[in-house]
Formats: sequence, structure tokens, C-alpha cells
Amino acid sequence: MEPDNDSAHGLVQLEGYLLWNSEVEEARRRAGLFCEQLPWLTTAQREDVERVYTDDRLAASKAMLVHVSERATELRGEYSARYEQLKKRCVATAVVGAGALSGACTVFTVIGRG
Repeated sequence: MEPDNDSAHGLVQLEGYLLWNSEVEEARRRAGLFCEQLPWLTTAQREDVERVYTDDRLAASKAMLVHVSERATELRGEYSARYEQLKKRCVATAVVGAGALSGACTVFTVIGRG
């Protein structure tokens, strides 16, 4: 890898790490808020509920991220295929247009000499 690619890859990894840690902290915060609504829990029960709530939320977040990533990959493929198709049409139209213009110029040149 080139240094620029290494840097870009490192930044992407760092961004992912920071985003995931943010999600973990949010899950813990929400677990704490949830347990505050259950004042009768013992300390051990509260810790268990917070752990289970956090784990469940992180599992849901991970599943959502995997789904979004897979869909983004699908869309990238679909859009790339569509772009290639449109590019071929554009080039074909330009070639046909240039050919028609060249033919028209030739016809007018021949008519003008005649």
C-alpha cells in the first residue's frame, strides 16, 4: 500500500473505532436510564439488567450495521452497472451524432460542388 492509502485506511479504522465506542457508551447510558426506572432492583440485579440491556442493544446495532453495509455494497454494484450502461449509451450517441454530422457535412460539400 502507498502511504496515502495507509493513512486513509488508518483514518477509516479510527473513525469506525470511535463510532463504535460512541455506540457502546450510548448503550450503557440507556441501560442506566432503563434501570433507574426500576428502583426495586438490588445492586446485583441492576448490574445484570444493565449488562443484558447493553449486550442486546449492541447486538441490534451490530446487526443493523451489517445490514446497512451489505445494502451499501449491493447499491454500489447496482449503481456501477447502471453507470457503465449509461456511459456506453452516451459514447454510442456521441459516435452516431459525430457520424451523422460528418455525413451531413460530406453531403453538403458534394452538393455545394455540384
